[in-house]
Amino acid sequence: MAQGSTVEAGIKTGNTKIEYLVSACLIGKPCFYDGTSRVNESVKALFEAGKAKALCPEELSGLKTPRPPAEIFGGTGEQVLSGKAFVYNREGREVTFYFLNGSRQFLAIANEYGVRKAVLKARSPCCGIGKIYDGTFSNTLTKGNGVTAALLLKNGFEVFSDEAFSKAAAGVRKRTAKKQLTKEKLSHVSKKAIRAKRKKR
Repeated sequence: MAQGSTVEAGIKTGNTKIEYLVSACLIGKPCFYDGTSRVNESVKALFEAGKAKALCPEELSGLKTPRPPAEIFGGTGEQVLSGKAFVYNREGREVTFYFLNGSRQFLAIANEYGVRKAVLKARSPCCGIGKIYDGTFSNTLTKGNGVTAALLLKNGFEVFSDEAFSKAAAGVRKRTAKKQLTKEKLSHVSKKAIRAKRKKR
């Protein structure tokens, strides 16, 4: 997984070229499995600034919203890519094909736009980074990546969870505010020194 410093570098970039692909649920699109969204304000701001394109791998694959939740059974996203693990929804239907298809379309669109970074929804069977649900539908987490995340990482992308991205963005804002405050203080001190010097004259 890419490090936070790289995330911050992306946040600071001043141009409006698309730099990231992001999970569409993070900007407010109601494409989460239950028909809701998972808005992340930092990711939404990135999208509204024209620096991100939002996509949902599961909807790209043809799956409808709402839909039964799905989890990876028998492994991780990497193992789904190699045919050693599979994706099932809570009704017992195998949906591996859809997850692979949507992930490949996500990758193709990223390549089309020349994008090499992605911010994805944490813990999702498609988009999860570092941790995903374990296939038992018991809200139990295990180490691993979702199918889309695994495919992007395999192709050399920098991939971040929305939670890591938010944390990095908050750090950037905090340091920017601190620098501005320091600048204002220095400006105030400088003005006081000039006034004092004029009085001595």
